[in-house]
Amino acid sequence: MPHRIQRFRLLLVKEGPSITTTWDRQVREARDVAEFMAPLVAQLDREVFHVLFLNGRNAVVGLHVVSVGSLTAALVHPREVFKAAILANAAAVILVHNHPSGQAEPSAEDRALTRRLSEVGDLVGIRVLDHIVVGDGGAFCSLADEGLLGGEGAWK
Repeated sequence: MPHRIQRFRLLLVKEGPSITTTWDRQVREARDVAEFMAPLVAQLDREVFHVLFLNGRNAVVGLHVVSVGSLTAALVHPREVFKAAILANAAAVILVHNHPSGQAEPSAEDRALTRRLSEVGDLVGIRVLDHIVVGDGGAFCSLADEGLLGGEGAWK
C-alpha cells in the first residue's frame, strides 16, 4: 500500500510596518537595545520574549516575538528562536524579554535559558550576543555584561 509523505515549503513573511530606530546601523552595547525595546514592552502585563536578528556587522535586520507568556514566565524553546533566525539569515541574535514586575534582575531560569540558547547558537553557527532583561524606568540587565556570554567581548 502506498504511503503519502507531505511536501513542505518554508517562507519568510515580513509582518507589519517597519520599526524606526536612531541606531547608526550597528548595535554597539546593551543599553542601545534596552532603550529601543523599553517602549515595546512598557506596560505589558505578561512576559514577552523577543529576538533581534543581526547581520555580520551587528546591524539589526529584524525583530521576532518568540513567546507571549504569563505574569512570571514565557515558554521559550530553542527551535522557535533559531528557526526564525535561520530563515532571516541572521549571523547573530540578541535575546530580550521583559519582567512585568518591573525588576530587571534575571532569574535562575533566565540564566539557564541563556546558556542553553547560546549552546544551540554555537551548534547552528548563530552567535547569541546577549540576553537583556528589561524592567521599568530604564532598568535593564545584560547577561553578557554579567559574564554569562563571554562579557562585553561577546558583542565584538
